[in-house]
Amino acid sequence: MNLDVLSISNEVKEALLHHKPIVALESTIISHGMPFPKNLETAKKAEQILRKEGVTPATIAILNGKLKVGLTLEELTYLAKKGRKVIKTSRRDIPYIVSLGLDGATTVSATMLIASLASIKVFATGGIGGVHRGVSETMDISCDLEELGKTNVAVVCSGAKAILDIPKTLEYLETKGVLVIGYKTDVLPLFYTSKSPYPVNIRMDHPKEIAKTMKTKWDLGLKGGILITNPIPKEYEMDPVEMNNAIQKAIEKMNERKIIGKETTPFLLEEIANETQGKSLDANIHLVHHNCYVAAQIAKEYYSEKL
Repeated sequence: MNLDVLSISNEVKEALLHHKPIVALESTIISHGMPFPKNLETAKKAEQILRKEGVTPATIAILNGKLKVGLTLEELTYLAKKGRKVIKTSRRDIPYIVSLGLDGATTVSATMLIASLASIKVFATGGIGGVHRGVSETMDISCDLEELGKTNVAVVCSGAKAILDIPKTLEYLETKGVLVIGYKTDVLPLFYTSKSPYPVNIRMDHPKEIAKTMKTKWDLGLKGGILITNPIPKEYEMDPVEMNNAIQKAIEKMNERKIIGKETTPFLLEEIANETQGKSLDANIHLVHHNCYVAAQIAKEYYSEKL
């Protein structure tokens, strides 16, 4: 690839050179997931959690057409303040954003791809995209699932976003050969709650088990990511009935306004936050930070010489 397009911060370069643990972070959550200044506070704390654990944060975005791996505080602040004026960028959008020298806030799929280009193996986020409700009419399936099927990055999340069709999302992941690990859980957490009727492929209770599985998969030449699902801490989880009611109202409003494509998730998350008087936003922030902590433990094990 054109190496001039990939811009890695000195901090991340140093970690790569000395084989130190690194965790990638996405930027859509900054520009499209939360209002200012909550988004900036959340992004800064995510990086602080990683550094406190001895892990280098690598927040990823596209700025002036450059694939940026590791952002400065000034760049984080720029994304946070500009908000939805920054283009929400998945894998398909990268050539357009880069060729025209634009700014892009990277989704899970784009963050995975750019992390892989920079040889970063662990990525922490809130929740992945998946198969949307009403897929038989809309055929709306997030390319996050495709990326998980082919890109060698382990994604730590709190499951698929609660607005999705969870059973179909799990079926799609199975079709793509993606291993779904429950971290200290036997079921797939449902983003805002740890309660779920859907079993994961396997439960693992120790970061070292997960790190060994990652290494073994890729050493065997098996392409694709691993999904590590980490439940939201119980003290922050929300009542499933309240959440389902809020989601249903948000979906009805979305359908009335005929909102489709990549605008659906930001719209639904904002509407759900309004319906829950901000409780869903607070839960989202707590689960993201908890995922950063767990990703840090996995990254430390993965980069350990003892593995």
